[in-house]
Amino acid sequence: MPARTDGGALRGGAPRAVWLTSETDPQAVSARSVAADLVRAGRPAHLVWNPATGETVQLLPATRAGLALDGPAGTEGRVQVQIVVVGYARAPFTAVPFAGLEPITRWLDSWDVARRWPAGPPLPSPQSYHAARDRRSWARGGHFGASQVPGTGRPDPGAVDARRITGPDTPVAPIPLPRPLPGREAPGRDTPGREAAGLRLARPVTAVHAAVGQPGGPPVGPPLPGPVPEPASSRS
Repeated sequence: MPARTDGGALRGGAPRAVWLTSETDPQAVSARSVAADLVRAGRPAHLVWNPATGETVQLLPATRAGLALDGPAGTEGRVQVQIVVVGYARAPFTAVPFAGLEPITRWLDSWDVARRWPAGPPLPSPQSYHAARDRRSWARGGHFGASQVPGTGRPDPGAVDARRITGPDTPVAPIPLPRPLPGREAPGRDTPGREAAGLRLARPVTAVHAAVGQPGGPPVGPPLPGPVPEPASSRS
């Protein structure tokens, strides 16, 4: 189910993977359905994955920018794979058994996305609305929640267990503190310094993540038995 619209050429930088959620029930909604909604909305990600069934749908090649994120950060990185997980930010998908993740992580490995979380584990929702989103961590590349991407206001994917995604030996920075609300800074906190570092209060996101859509596309078929399509050897 390829999308006809993408975010254009990528602008270079460290390879990244960004994890988002669809805010739909993985027991009731298929990856194909979420992918179709994203296409219809003009917001395609690279992959849509249903962790309950293992179904994975690829909408975009890794060599093109996705449209699931707001702002210019969505075009940053030699590769930036946006992965929409069918699920809810308030109920992290790593808290329950899941299927079909290994082919995705192997595919990300083939694109040199480092198995690390420079910004630390994503915060739980709704605290994640106030995540730091600092550019220093973002510049290092690796894995990020959408709530950690500079210039965005999304709360997803919630408090996922980073090591269940990228392995038990994954380097993970300490859990970040949410940005204090204006007028509620802790005594002695260097708020001006945090502002200078580019940390800011994120704006709440209005609607999620919808969907996508090319109705009438070819059938998706069963979950992928191996790495997701479009191997790194085809990159140009």
